[in-house]
Amino acid sequence: MSTAPAPKMTPAAMPSTWRQFHALTKPRVIQLIVFCALIGMVLAVPGAPTWAQVQLAAVACLGIWLVAGAAAAFNCVVEQHIDARMKRTAWRPTAKGELTNWQTLSFSAALCAVGSAILWFWVNPLTMWLTFATFVGYAIIYTVVLKPLTPQNIVIGGASGAMPPVLGWTAMTNAVAPEALILFLIIFLWTPPHFWALALYRVEDYRKSGLPMLPVTHGSEFTRLQILLYTFVLLAATLMPFMMRMSGWFYLVSALALGIGFCGYAFALWRNYSDALARKTFRFSLIHLSLLFAALLIDHYLPW
Repeated sequence: MSTAPAPKMTPAAMPSTWRQFHALTKPRVIQLIVFCALIGMVLAVPGAPTWAQVQLAAVACLGIWLVAGAAAAFNCVVEQHIDARMKRTAWRPTAKGELTNWQTLSFSAALCAVGSAILWFWVNPLTMWLTFATFVGYAIIYTVVLKPLTPQNIVIGGASGAMPPVLGWTAMTNAVAPEALILFLIIFLWTPPHFWALALYRVEDYRKSGLPMLPVTHGSEFTRLQILLYTFVLLAATLMPFMMRMSGWFYLVSALALGIGFCGYAFALWRNYSDALARKTFRFSLIHLSLLFAALLIDHYLPW
């Protein structure tokens, strides 16, 4: 039997409690949520914003970030046993047992309370209630009810993920406008092909988890066809900002290029599947949405 002392972890090697709580908020997802909300804020303000509007947008982004982070943390509690069975999520602090349910739920409640208070007192009550409804839609209706029951979970639950531009718009105007609903529709239609591309090359993870994701319940070929059809409908939806005069020619050219690219990936995936191509399609979907909204932002400030 060896008498050598066990190796000690250096302070840098030990994950801090702060990092564990930060991981619960799913930072990469939250960044995209806040970015889409910010686009809604910018588009809601004609021309260059005033300093007061810039301050309002910053406060609204903080409130939305906090409530979205609370929803992500709550999701980690509910799905901790599922996360532990999946390679993609097994690293999460709740899945590894590094944080207790009480710690995580307290953290989630605190973020939600502070974020909601910020939105109520410093933005407007409409934005607070819509943001809280988004929290309920994602953390409870999607995570607890839809996800374990139906392969259409990501379609129905995608409504919560599509809300950020609406929240951004209401933060600046205290009203829900048709333009905001167009932005909602784009993200709503983007979500299924984005997520199903991930589910295709992670299908064994989802099968082990017991979740009825579409590739598990209906197979790869059917899922790939759905991805292709959704990208066609999504392309049509992304032209609506130009048709509604929300944007100009720069956005139109960008939307066409990005949409045709997404359709191209989906068509190739449908004809000749591989995990590598599914992974590339998933990554391109992230680029697609980010650049699409960036094009809206740039177009908003072009003089023509």
